[in-house]
Amino acid sequence: MNLFNLQDKVVLVTGGGGVLGGSMAEYLLHQGATVIILHYKQETVDATVERMKSISKKVDGYLCNVVDEASLQDVSDAVIAKYGKIDVLINAAGGNMPGATVGPTQSFFDINMDDFKKVVDLNLFGSIIPSIVFGKEMVKSKSGVIINISSMAADRAITRVAGYSASKAAIDNYTKWLAVELATKYGDGLRVNAIAPGFFIGNQNRTLLLNEDGSYTDRGNTIINNTPMKRFGEADELHGALHYLCSDASKFVTGIVIPVDGGFSAFSGV
Repeated sequence: MNLFNLQDKVVLVTGGGGVLGGSMAEYLLHQGATVIILHYKQETVDATVERMKSISKKVDGYLCNVVDEASLQDVSDAVIAKYGKIDVLINAAGGNMPGATVGPTQSFFDINMDDFKKVVDLNLFGSIIPSIVFGKEMVKSKSGVIINISSMAADRAITRVAGYSASKAAIDNYTKWLAVELATKYGDGLRVNAIAPGFFIGNQNRTLLLNEDGSYTDRGNTIINNTPMKRFGEADELHGALHYLCSDASKFVTGIVIPVDGGFSAFSGV
């Protein structure tokens, strides 16, 4: 028996048109899973699905808004009608906004509360609401895996990213809470875990961490100095933890947050 077999899995990936979500989706396609891309821009859905068809024909995509329950329910109905089940939900949609951060010349008191709330909506409720909608289908079959995306900012104070940090800290607690809730009420076939990436270069943080010539900014250097492996992560380095959590290899694992961070969370700085 191959505990890591993903051949028959139907996997939904919110934010599947993004850097990390897209990388996860591509990897799962290579492993034989059926992967369904969810994104809030139709052109991104179409372009991502078309690109990924070169990997596998077992890819599909739907337009949806992760903070709109009706939008998500429409997707759920369509997926169940076409595929009959949902095995895995990866809540990869997330992000930040300038107004929810504290700039170099700002203080906490300059934060824009509207932006702060939008960041919490996207990162926290954008994982909770899909878990409710798609989780109902998992409960019906008494089988399913939900994987949330946490952050190094959840466990310790990372300067500047106030809104993002608060929302990701909530994701850690929510992951544990929902894991307990589903297992105690619906059985051991329902699992909820999270992956906490360390520092990866993405579209949103590139200019914060890298200069135009590719050298590290002051903030980039601070991160590298506190990362024992002395480098930033690559998107494909999340795939091992992802595969483990999606598969039966982790069928007695629920309520955990796995750091994939080059040792950042273990290092005291001394």
